Amino acid sequence: MEKFISHTGTAVPFRQSNVDTDQIIPSEYLKRITRNGFEDGLFAAWRTEENFVLNKEEYKGASILIAGPNFGIGSSREHAVWALQDYGFAVVISPSFADIFRGNAGNAGLVAIVVDHEAVEKLWDIVEDNPTTPVTVDLEARTVSAGEFIVTFQIDDHTRARLLEGQDEIALTLAHAKEIDAYESARPSWRPLIS
Repeated sequence: MEKFISHTGTAVPFRQSNVDTDQIIPSEYLKRITRNGFEDGLFAAWRTEENFVLNKEEYKGASILIAGPNFGIGSSREHAVWALQDYGFAVVISPSFADIFRGNAGNAGLVAIVVDHEAVEKLWDIVEDNPTTPVTVDLEARTVSAGEFIVTFQIDDHTRARLLEGQDEIALTLAHAKEIDAYESARPSWRPLIS
């Protein structure tokens, strides 16, 4: 996982609330055995609609998704996070996330940040008025800025620290490799080994 300090990109005003993981990536796309290539399934049902926001030329190449409340509810599929990342999103901003989705996002390196609903509305208005507006997410300062508008965001300290260091769950464990090796070397030989 790469370190995330700050990111600047354009944003998609995704004016949807209560988006569940089946809407993010329908179950028929979950048959792949790899962790990538899910971008074609992202919001698949909605992308058939000509006026869907991701089909609009002005939002092509955006790397920040600004969603309504309760984003990522439903099942715990990690594929929802992978599909967003494969499509090119580095950040999702919402007034609230499902806990499991937020955890999966942090584990995969997708930055899921919480701002109040009024701030989301303001960000939607800014990027709808000018889709080329650069939006900057600064994880160190915990701020989102778009033009003159700046708002602070919430993210738990543990996830923030891991994202800043680029540590997924495995890297976090391997940071303690010496202690793990010392513990394992001191284990009685009669105890079972895991290899």
